[in-house]
This record gives sequence, C-alpha cells and structure tokens, in this order.
Amino acid sequence: MEISDIKNALDLIWKVFLEFEALDYSPQGIEEFKKFITYDSMIKLVEKEEIIFWGCRVNLELTGVIATKGGNHICLFFVDKEYHRQGTGKRLFHKVLEECVRKNSRNSITVNSSPYAIEVYHRLGFVNLDQEQIVNGLRFTPMRYTLQ
Repeated sequence: MEISDIKNALDLIWKVFLEFEALDYSPQGIEEFKKFITYDSMIKLVEKEEIIFWGCRVNLELTGVIATKGGNHICLFFVDKEYHRQGTGKRLFHKVLEECVRKNSRNSITVNSSPYAIEVYHRLGFVNLDQEQIVNGLRFTPMRYTLQ
C-alpha cells in the first residue's frame, strides 16, 4: 500500500475492530488499541519501514488490510464484514507468506491473535504457542505459522 492509503486502512481497521473485536476488550484494551492505530504513530512506523501494509481492493474499495512488523509478525489483520469468508483474508495472508519466502530470512510468521480471530488463524495453519494473555487490557493468544 502507498502512504496515501494508510488513513483509509486505519479507518477500515477501526470500523472492523469496533464491530467484531471491541466486545472482547475492556475499556483499557480498546483505548490501547486505538492508541496503537493512530495515524501519526502509524505513519512514522511506515516511513521507517518498521511496519508494512498490504491491502485488498474490490472496485477500488479497500476491503481488507494486513500489516507486518519486523517482516514476519502480523500486527494488524482486518477484513470488512461484507468480505468475510470470501477469500480476502486468505489472499492477504498469502501476500505476507510470499514476502517471507521471497526474503528467505524467516522460517515462521507470528501473531498475537485476538479472541475473535483465533479460528481464522487456525484455518490458515497457525498453532497456539501459549494460553491467552492480557497486556494493558489487550487480550491475545500468541500463535505461529511455520513455513514449509
């Protein structure tokens, strides 16, 4: 994605988070997530190439977003409700997979999955590394996908 797309990506992420994720979080967790996805902080990370975004579009409309930190850690993965279970998430994940294979420097992809997304990650081939944890109000299960 281009830097000019980041605002739209963050808007989509926040919309989907509120619709599907926020119910599983305390007010502290919601605030912590909101701070993480602020435009100013995210742009700095993108400009320094610490976070890389990919997006999926249908008729120019942004329908899904995935972002990695450190090349192999998924830090954001959100798909618009209208495009759930239509392959959007799988296509986004495969883009990250291709990038990891292309760089040939990583043998796994990690994620701290929200409660809502655990089954999605399991279907993609991720396995749990530990039990659910809560840090600053954010609930997550550490997971890993091992590249073949």
